[in-house]
Amino acid sequence: MPQPKPKPAAPPAEVPVPKAVVSRLSLYLRELQHLVRDGHQRTSSSQLGRLLGFSDAQVRKDLAYFGHFGHPGIGYRCDDLIKAVRKILGTDRDWPVALVGTGNLGHALLGYKGFSHQGFRIVAAFDVDPARVGEAIEGVQVYHLDDLATHAIQQKIKLGMIAVPASAAQSVADRLVAAGIEGIVNFAPVTITLPDTVRQVGVDLAIELEQLSFSVVNRSSANGAEAGE
Repeated sequence: MPQPKPKPAAPPAEVPVPKAVVSRLSLYLRELQHLVRDGHQRTSSSQLGRLLGFSDAQVRKDLAYFGHFGHPGIGYRCDDLIKAVRKILGTDRDWPVALVGTGNLGHALLGYKGFSHQGFRIVAAFDVDPARVGEAIEGVQVYHLDDLATHAIQQKIKLGMIAVPASAAQSVADRLVAAGIEGIVNFAPVTITLPDTVRQVGVDLAIELEQLSFSVVNRSSANGAEAGE
């Protein structure tokens, strides 16, 4: 009797990438860019780890989620690894961004040049204040919030930033979602609710300072406990 053909092996299940790993990818990218600016062509997991306070094993484990990037006896070619990480993060393309809110924080965000260096361009700003609508800030035109959907379609905007008071953040988020925005960075000090199809990142600077003050206070307590031993 003919032997039955062996069944092909099932493809390996896709391993979800932890959020912490993605965060570290951004840190690796920054350090790689600094190394290139300083004239370095190659690096290693131990050098990257040392620069960022991680172990070389952690660096290798993080990168292994996405493939093989090192070369035996050479380590990593900085330019090649930068291209690979940018592709993984999706920043190997141009991302037009909409900003809602042109107060003090919005002004600062419009003036920040680091966005464009990483592939993000704020192409339109929006407000409801008649004194601000129609002006240009840092070369970016300010439109009325009612025109958000029109400009999102025209300029193919998929990312948005919220820089409005907490009381207005949810209604602005709803309008961004209705305009087809798929990812939102929320700088307002409040939690917003979004559909599952829209990704969000919250940036509350006061919370960041609270975390910092906690670490400083507890470091002092730990040092005091050690001194009393």
